Amino acid sequence: MDSSCEMYREQNREMMRQSGKMRTMLWILLIVIVAVIMVVMFILNNNPVNPIPDSSRQMIVVTTPSWTASKGIMQRYECCDTDTNWTPVGSQVPIILGRNGMGWGRGLHQIPDDGNPVKQEADGKSPAGVFRLGEAFGFPTIEEIGELKIPYRPVTEYLECIDDVNSRYYNQLLENNTVDNVDWESSERIHCSPNAYHYGVMVEHNTVDTQKGAGSCIILHCVSLTGDSTAGCTTMSGAGMEKMIKWLNDDADPLLVQLPLSAYRRLRQDWKLPNL
Repeated sequence: MDSSCEMYREQNREMMRQSGKMRTMLWILLIVIVAVIMVVMFILNNNPVNPIPDSSRQMIVVTTPSWTASKGIMQRYECCDTDTNWTPVGSQVPIILGRNGMGWGRGLHQIPDDGNPVKQEADGKSPAGVFRLGEAFGFPTIEEIGELKIPYRPVTEYLECIDDVNSRYYNQLLENNTVDNVDWESSERIHCSPNAYHYGVMVEHNTVDTQKGAGSCIILHCVSLTGDSTAGCTTMSGAGMEKMIKWLNDDADPLLVQLPLSAYRRLRQDWKLPNL
């Protein structure tokens, strides 16, 4: 009887030893998994994903001397092969943008974990990053401007871009006579600024999964008569805008890349951007 009890106790001790070994192995496995996840996250965070689509063959690059600068340079580029050999088109054009410089916008890129500043509504900053370009608009009729390769909307008295964060039409360019319920109290009335909006191209900032208050109605357009900095748009000469609109091709998936020079140089290789 005593020997049977002793054998039983020994079996229990062995089972406990095996169970302890199993728990130790599971803890080691868990630690290894966590370590691998942390390494992967570190690599991803320190190797930015290239936001430039393979389909893109036209790029507008805007650079400024710093995050707070409101003046810079615009250069157009084309790419005719799969090796992203970007070729300059035309000459550089001076631009004026947000009165408070740039902040990271919401486009094709990932905002860095340490991304600061970040674009917000009414902050006087232009969005930094990579953005698709939307439709163009202007005061000239389609007959006057001639054949274009991008969608073009002639300006009417009804054309507005909605910047009211409480509106369901926030960050949309629309004709107000097509809306059943005008629910906004603030908007950019395009027809009221015939010089600045003689030509314009919509920038697709904050258009996918639109976040209220993240910035709205970002437009490439003509510089104002006074040459002032903007609330967030990027402006240039009327001649520069006309050349741009006539050059843009919707089939080439045109992009705007807008960055301070320091960020551009840091990201150029990872994003395969043109060499300035």
